Amino acid sequence: MNSVELFAGAGGLALGVSQAGFSHEAVVEWDHDACDTIRANQRLQVEHVRDWRLTEGDVRNFNYASLPGDIDLLAAGVPCQPWSIGGKHRGFEDERNLFPETIRAVLRLRPKAILIENVRGLTRQSFANYFSYIQWMLRFPEVKRRSSEDWTEHRRRLERYAASDGKGYGGLRYNVLARVVNAADYGVPQKRERVFIVAFRDDLGIKWSFPPETHSQDALLISQWVTGEYWDRHGVPKKSRPRTPSGVERRTSDLMTFGQNAWRTVRDALAGLPEPDRRGSCEITNHVFQPGARRYVGHTGSPLDEPAKTLKAGDHGVPGGENMIAFPDESVRYFTVREAATLQSFPQDFVFSSSWSENMRQLGNAVPVELGRIMAGEIRARLENRTTR
Repeated sequence: MNSVELFAGAGGLALGVSQAGFSHEAVVEWDHDACDTIRANQRLQVEHVRDWRLTEGDVRNFNYASLPGDIDLLAAGVPCQPWSIGGKHRGFEDERNLFPETIRAVLRLRPKAILIENVRGLTRQSFANYFSYIQWMLRFPEVKRRSSEDWTEHRRRLERYAASDGKGYGGLRYNVLARVVNAADYGVPQKRERVFIVAFRDDLGIKWSFPPETHSQDALLISQWVTGEYWDRHGVPKKSRPRTPSGVERRTSDLMTFGQNAWRTVRDALAGLPEPDRRGSCEITNHVFQPGARRYVGHTGSPLDEPAKTLKAGDHGVPGGENMIAFPDESVRYFTVREAATLQSFPQDFVFSSSWSENMRQLGNAVPVELGRIMAGEIRARLENRTTR
């Protein structure tokens, strides 16, 4: 099955989609440094990346006529800065709001399925009307905004179509479903909440539901504070284990996990990596110590024995406290680029070739590869099930 990837960044979502079995007809990204990261991995012949048809440039200028006429999946990590809690909150007024451009791609490609990822901030009450507007545009993409309309008027017109179940509309239509998901619930060692919008072309008759969560905090608490399996697995002697957090014993007595796996922690994810090199001569690519980490209010780092906090690019590319690891002895240090890439579930042979701050910016903006693989894998399964019936 084939796909087109817009706003690819350093390639997190695109890599997950590739791992799910899709072949990219185009991977489009405007940022030069992010494209350099992809090109570096292509030169290294990294699996799933080496054959991407990369275009460096503005999506608004991309020539969709150069692509095949039958696209299975359009995937888009639409720029999140207009909606990010850490951003300027300009939303639909922000020039980086490229959801309308994504709709243009839908109109040109008419893909069988659509996968869009964005920050949870898009679902905030202040953006609720625009969030529903995005979904109405996807549902009826041929109901174009008139030159005389602002987006609120266009939204009301789309809602009238929806209220009549599309009566009188004979154009391209999609069935759309959106949900906020936590990457930790799918085995990613990071508490990263993002909204996913999935749509299938209506004529395919495909019913969609999001994949069930496979990991849970409850299962982690049980493995740490009831069975002790977590500490045994990591070889942490009883005398060196943290104190049981207040209230956990009472809570764990009522927990039921229904066979779910434990959330993966920072310690789980980084177990195979040595401490980072402080001399710059480490044999592990991107695993070099970065000095300067310190604690202060609101800047405390990610505890070793929990999933990491959401890795962030930070305003103007400067990472925040979420990009530090916090040890049980209350010391902190910055994650190396290799560690951050591992927390974002990039494969170990995937390299980042810019400065530490630029690499962390790219990682903070990325979709966890494993989460992309799970979502795209479920989409592929639904498409394949339809073709084999």
